Amino acid sequence: MNSSGIHSRVVAVGRWATVTFFAAVAALNGAQQVSDGRYVIPIGASALACAVVLLVPRLRRPVAPLVVTAVTAWWGWIGTLLLALVLYDLAAARRTRAAVVCVAAALGANLVGYPPTRLWGQEAYITALFIWAFAYVVGLWIGSRRRLVRALAADVEHLQVEAQLREEAARVAERSRIAAEMHDVLAHRLSLIALHTGVLATRGDTLPAPVAERLTLLRGASTEALADLRDVLGVLRAPGAVPNGAGVMPAPVPGDVRQLVDDARAASQPIALTIHGRPEDAPTTHRLAVYRIAQEALTNARKHADGTPVTMTIDYRVPATLVEVTNPAGLPGPAAAVGSGYGLVGLRERVSALGGHLTVGPAGGGSWRLAARIPHPAGTEENGTPA
Repeated sequence: MNSSGIHSRVVAVGRWATVTFFAAVAALNGAQQVSDGRYVIPIGASALACAVVLLVPRLRRPVAPLVVTAVTAWWGWIGTLLLALVLYDLAAARRTRAAVVCVAAALGANLVGYPPTRLWGQEAYITALFIWAFAYVVGLWIGSRRRLVRALAADVEHLQVEAQLREEAARVAERSRIAAEMHDVLAHRLSLIALHTGVLATRGDTLPAPVAERLTLLRGASTEALADLRDVLGVLRAPGAVPNGAGVMPAPVPGDVRQLVDDARAASQPIALTIHGRPEDAPTTHRLAVYRIAQEALTNARKHADGTPVTMTIDYRVPATLVEVTNPAGLPGPAAAVGSGYGLVGLRERVSALGGHLTVGPAGGGSWRLAARIPHPAGTEENGTPA
C-alpha cells in the first residue's frame, strides 16, 4: 500500500473516532442536563442521526449540515460539538456562506428550543461561537493544505508526463538520425554500383548476352533503390522529423573519432585515447555509434567535470565493438546549464537498436563511467568481413 492509501485510512479512522466520541458526549451530556426521562431516547436518536450523516460520505453534503443544524437548533448544547464538525467540513470546502447560514439558523432557532439546553442561557452562546470559530479556522487551514498538496501532486504528474514525452521525442529524433545516416551510407554505395554497372553496360556489345542483361537489371535496380532512398530521406528531413532543427550527421570516416579527440584537446580538454583494432573493419553502423558515443561523452565531461582528464578506450575487434569513457569528478563547466539533457536517451536508443547496451553511472573513486558494448553481426571474422 502506498503512502497516500495509508494516509487516507488514518484520516478515515480518525474521523470515525472523533464523530463517535462527540456523538457519545452529546448523548450523555443531554441525558444529564434533561431530567425528564422522556427525552433520553430522542436525544440519543438525534446524536446517532448526526453521527450517521457525518460518517457516510454521500450524506455529508447537503444532508449533514441540515440535520446537525436542526439538532443544534432544537437541543442546543447537545449538537454544539457535532456542528463544529460540520463547520470544519464546510470551511475545508470553502463554503463560507453555508457555514454562516448554519450558525445563524442554529442560534436563531434555538431561542424556541428546549429550555435546559438552550444556548442563550447564561451567555453560553459565546462558548459555542468560540468552538465553532476554532473549528472553522482549522477547516480553512486543512482545506488549503489539501488543495496545495493536490496542486503539487498534479504539477509532479505533469512534469513526469512532460519528461516522458521529451524522452520519447529524443528517441524519435535519434531514430531519424540513424535512418538518415544509413541513407547517406547506402546512397553512396548504391551510386557506386549504378556507376560501375553503367560503365560496363556501355560495353554490352563485348559482353555475353546474359551478362549484359544482368548488368542492365542491376543498374535499374540500383537506380530505383536510390530513388526510394531519396523519398525516405525527404520524409525524414521534413519539418518536425528531427526536433529542434537537429541536423543529420554524415557517416564518419575511420579517422573521425581521432579528429574529434584532437579538436577537444585543442580546446584544453586532456584526453587519453586508446584504439584497438581497425575502425574500417567494423560495420558502418558501429562506427557511427562510436562517434556519437565519444561526442556525447566528451561533451558531458566538459559540462560536468571541466578540465578533468578523460580516458577513452575503443575496441573494434570481434565479437563486439566496445567503448569506455571515464573521467574523475570535477566542477561544472560554463556549458553545464546548456542542452536538453536527453543526449544519453538518444545514445541508448541507438545502441539498443544495434543489439547492444549502454551503461552510464558512477565508478570507483568518485569517477564517472560511460561504457557501451555493440555485438558484431553473426559470422563476422577477425578482419571484420563476413565469414
